[in-house]
This record gives sequence, structure tokens and C-alpha cells, in this order.
Amino acid sequence: MRAKTNPSCCHIEAVTSIDDRGQMVIPKEIREKAGIRAGDKLAVVTWEKEDRICCISLIKTEGFSAMVKEMLGPMVQELDQDQDNKERVKP
Repeated sequence: MRAKTNPSCCHIEAVTSIDDRGQMVIPKEIREKAGIRAGDKLAVVTWEKEDRICCISLIKTEGFSAMVKEMLGPMVQELDQDQDNKERVKP
């Protein structure tokens, strides 16, 4: 059961274990809330700290592309503008 916290923050929804074959079960309640069905593909996203993976997230691939564009789009636009500004300043 999830602890009541900021609704826009991450939550510990459940604790699961990995079996001998490296598989885990995502609890039914979480699969239903996330709209995950048999056959869906999930991207495994990791974060490293001190050369070790410290966090693992699963993201449905159907929405992954849009999420990346939304997150990185503004940054790419800013980099493009910075590059354009540098090119204009060249003598």
C-alpha cells in the first residue's frame, strides 16, 4: 500500500522479488493503474551513481518517445539557439 505523500512525487507502490530466472511480477493493482497488459513492452531505464546502477524504472514504450521529446525538446531548442547565437557572433 502506498504512503500518502505529494501526488506529483515518486511512490513506493510495492516490493517485489526476482526469481531464479531473473523475472519479477508487477502486482496486478499496479499493472491495472498503469494500463500494462500481457505483451506490452517496457523500456528499462537506469540511473548510475558511483559506477553502480542505483535506480531502475520501467516505462511503457508506447509513451516513451513522446516522453523523451517532451523532456529533451526544450533542452535541444535551447542548445540550438545557443549555437545559432555563437555563429552570429563570429567575426
